[in-house]
Amino acid sequence: MTRLALLTGGARGIGAAIARRLAEDGLTVLIADLEIEAAQATAAALPGKGHAAFKLDVSVEAEVESLFDRLEAEHGAISVLVCNAGVLILPGGQRPPIWETPLEEWEKTHAVNTRGTFLCARAYLRRRLKTPVQDGRIVTLGSVAAQLGGYRSSSAYISSKSGVLGFTKAAAREAAPLGITVNAVAPGVIDAPMLRQSLAPEGDAAMAGAIPLNRLGTPEDVAAAVGYLVSPAASYLTGVTIDVNGGYRMQ
Repeated sequence: MTRLALLTGGARGIGAAIARRLAEDGLTVLIADLEIEAAQATAAALPGKGHAAFKLDVSVEAEVESLFDRLEAEHGAISVLVCNAGVLILPGGQRPPIWETPLEEWEKTHAVNTRGTFLCARAYLRRRLKTPVQDGRIVTLGSVAAQLGGYRSSSAYISSKSGVLGFTKAAAREAAPLGITVNAVAPGVIDAPMLRQSLAPEGDAAMAGAIPLNRLGTPEDVAAAVGYLVSPAASYLTGVTIDVNGGYRMQ
């Protein structure tokens, strides 16, 4: 039986790469994104059948609950949830200091990155209590910025992604009795639209020089880690964070 995956923020960049990887691995992928036309185009280009796209603001509780009800009524029980939707606000491409950060930017960042992850994970777990699935998986997206304090990320983004990493551990402990694993992927410097808010192509070489593997990461690098975590092979991993950063952060 084909496993069903719900991917938030899958319209472009890292999300689109994750969608392709899941589809290539044989999953049916449902993409939820605010950019519905881009999400539909991504879903239409995936290999396999049954993929679809839906509009969703992950920060709105009613929208999340309604979409989960609709998807499970129309498509069946969701086995895999990937919480990729995220936002980084950098006015003018620059990291604002804390003392210049407007409250609305702080609140919006946490609403999407942290609240959105919570709302989607909660909706998924509520339904898995009623309808169990085999090889249930939740994967969240953290960031190397949360681990290092960030260089090209705002304090709001760093805080929100730190919250995601902590929430992932809490969710892993609570979901374990259901046979569901919950893990995080923490991307490093990835050549994706979010990075290009603050790094022009001419800065790539200098940035790569700070990375032991001497290159920027690709969305496919992140997607490969997500693909592994949702696979049956990762059944004994839960509550962990996989760093995808080329050695940028070594413990």
